[in-house]
Amino acid sequence: QVQLVESGGGLVQAGGSLRLSCAASGSGFSINAMGWYRQAPGKQRELVAQIFSVGDTNYADSVKGRFTISRDNVKKTVYLQMNSLKSEDTAVYYCNVRAWIFAIGYERDYWGQGTQVTVSS
Repeated sequence: QVQLVESGGGLVQAGGSLRLSCAASGSGFSINAMGWYRQAPGKQRELVAQIFSVGDTNYADSVKGRFTISRDNVKKTVYLQMNSLKSEDTAVYYCNVRAWIFAIGYERDYWGQGTQVTVSS
């Protein structure tokens, strides 16, 4: 019902910037929240940033002031602008969409395929 396509990962030097995008497609749903998680080798997946349908945002303390999440409701796309990147930001970044599925009458979480972000020091 919900398909996600991510783009924008890559290799960047410390202090540089990257912008991630995630577009949702499909039918029969409305989006309640969109966000980005990341998972570094040997670590658990963690929330990076989240944006809700009313525009409220939530950030991990480690990225506050450096990352900005935004969304385009018409395009059903979420963006993550990452500035002042550090080596500890290196991870696979996953897009997450929390959608209300009309046919079943409850929320479900959907995940993108993941995109690698590597920050060289």
